[in-house]
Amino acid sequence: MESVASAIQRLSDLASTPHISRLSAAFAAEGFELALVGGPVRDAFLDRALTDLDFTTDARPDDILAIVKPISDAHWDIGRAFGTIGARIDGHTVEITTYRSDAYDRETRKPKVEFGDTLEADLVRRDFTVNAMALRLPERVLVDPSGGLEDLVAKRLTTPGAPEDSFGDDPLRMMRAARFTSQLGFTVAEPTARALYALVDRIKMISVERVSDELGKLLRSHNPRPGLQLLVDSGIAALVLPELPALKLQIDEHFHHKDVYEHSLTVLDQAIELEEARHPGSEPDLVLRLAALLHDIGKPATKRTEGDGVVTFHHHDVVGAKLAKKRLKELRYDNDTITAVSRLIELHLRFFGYTEGAWSDSAVRRYVRDAGPLLERLHMLTRADVTTRNRRKSDHLSFAYDDLEQRIAVLGEEEELAAMRPDLDGEQIMDILGLTPGREVGEAYRFLLELRLEEGSLGADVATQRLLAWWSARP
Repeated sequence: MESVASAIQRLSDLASTPHISRLSAAFAAEGFELALVGGPVRDAFLDRALTDLDFTTDARPDDILAIVKPISDAHWDIGRAFGTIGARIDGHTVEITTYRSDAYDRETRKPKVEFGDTLEADLVRRDFTVNAMALRLPERVLVDPSGGLEDLVAKRLTTPGAPEDSFGDDPLRMMRAARFTSQLGFTVAEPTARALYALVDRIKMISVERVSDELGKLLRSHNPRPGLQLLVDSGIAALVLPELPALKLQIDEHFHHKDVYEHSLTVLDQAIELEEARHPGSEPDLVLRLAALLHDIGKPATKRTEGDGVVTFHHHDVVGAKLAKKRLKELRYDNDTITAVSRLIELHLRFFGYTEGAWSDSAVRRYVRDAGPLLERLHMLTRADVTTRNRRKSDHLSFAYDDLEQRIAVLGEEEELAAMRPDLDGEQIMDILGLTPGREVGEAYRFLLELRLEEGSLGADVATQRLLAWWSARP
């Protein structure tokens, strides 16, 4: 954590940048207050990047708009009803919101938007004390009415007022607490945790879209495990993602199967490590992370104890893919994400057949074809799924997958494997067989694709001969 002096200097340097100086000077010239608020102020003390600059003011939306128009490249008022005006100043995006003092309907959770008159009153209505600090501009004075700085030093999350009131006002703040335990590495203070555990049922009042968005933010953090554990332990996960706590299968006395819940969290950890190693600095891959977390959710429904006491989970990959598709649809994820996650779960066991015997080139081609554009994610998910503590077994699986990736690379160089198309396209098939577009062209195309998978590229002449022979032999 940065020292107070260093953090204040970072904030002061930020306030000195031309676009913020212009903004603060414009508000001061019209007699209005302005303050940098929330995340950037908190992150200055945590030595994190200062992004998503949010400002608050006593100016009303019409006044904000009048002030930013002359100094901005563009402006928008899509959040005007809530007091928020956006602008782009010297190429930098900022949002300015009027002080709020909302009152909430506890039954519908819909706020009655009311504008406030003081910065301190605006801050104490925010979610957590560490987010309830502001830097007054242009004076550059830190305002911290709820002891947020003390909580930052202690690495704890607590609410500015009574946690029961805060979570009652906006139950999504309980999920936000889970996200901040992961993003910031903080723990939830005891009174705040008690209120969270007591009020979990109120999460049902939050729209699916807001819940889904918050879950996605948690999963995109560098270390989602603590936040997910809080969601499970508190009972929130049972309401928003019940498949996750359902993984806490009872382990029999002879330990004939792993703790699937802990295994899944470990797979998520390892998938993130692989993702960040392969693509440093890239945006977090939500598809991979959802697939890693949910890859074994088919196990509770497929658990069987055989006569010798061994526990099995036959077809949990197929069952899990269906369950994931259903849950992600209910959470209103987009179709591309749903399709990709469910497909990865369906394919995640495919590799383990490779360790039982050498695959033919055609089997390798099928593996690539079935994965399609998800191949690299499947590589990472499959590697992450090895959580055994048996070093010999772990090394064996790792070496086997190294070998598979090498074979894929070699075949890819030789045959442009990623394209995976037959030697003849649809137009050529119709010319050779004298067909018009229809079902028979599709059948011929699939025949040639299977031929390509089994034997590799044959060239147009040989493919034509084989196509004609296949066509003449049809009943």
